[in-house]
Order: sequence, then structure tokens, then C-alpha cells
Amino acid sequence: MDTNSNSSLDRLPDAVAAEAFRRLVRHLQHRHDAQNIDLMGLSGFCRNCLADWIVDAGFEGDKAAAREVIHGMPADEWKAKHQSTATEQQLARMAQSVAKNSE
Repeated sequence: MDTNSNSSLDRLPDAVAAEAFRRLVRHLQHRHDAQNIDLMGLSGFCRNCLADWIVDAGFEGDKAAAREVIHGMPADEWKAKHQSTATEQQLARMAQSVAKNSE
């Protein structure tokens, strides 16, 4: 799947797209119970992917700074406070989901 393809999404005004993105990130910052492994298993992306995408889009900070923007705190702190240990089932679901990203 080409997530950079041209579509009606590209015709959204930047201010609208930016506000929707910020709302998504704030929602994920509030919903700590939504584990990254579960996001990956369902949708093939997670908070860390969003951080990578803002770096790809031109964010001037490094990967750690981008993750801090998305997590709302340093990623190591977020992991310590909110990340649970992944189960074998979660890991298997994530692998299946991520494989769909290249279809």
C-alpha cells in the first residue's frame, strides 16, 4: 500500500489536516490503555510510527525528540509508566498486520 499516494486527502487544507493530526495524537496521549502492540496488531502503526512519520515529514528533532512529541513525555518514561509486556498472541497479530502494510 502506498500511504503517500495522491488522493482527496491531499486536497485537505494543511490547517485542517494538522488539527486532525493533533487531535489524534492528543487522543493517544490520553488513552494510555491503547497499547502500541495492540495498535500495531489492529492497524499496522503505533505511536512510534507517528513519530517516525513526523521525522520523515521534516521534523527537525531526532527520533527520540519526535517520540517525546507524540508520547507527551520521553518514550522511556512512557514505556515505564504505561507499556505492558506483549503476549505471544499480540506479537503474532502484529506480525500479520504489519505484513499487510506492504501489500
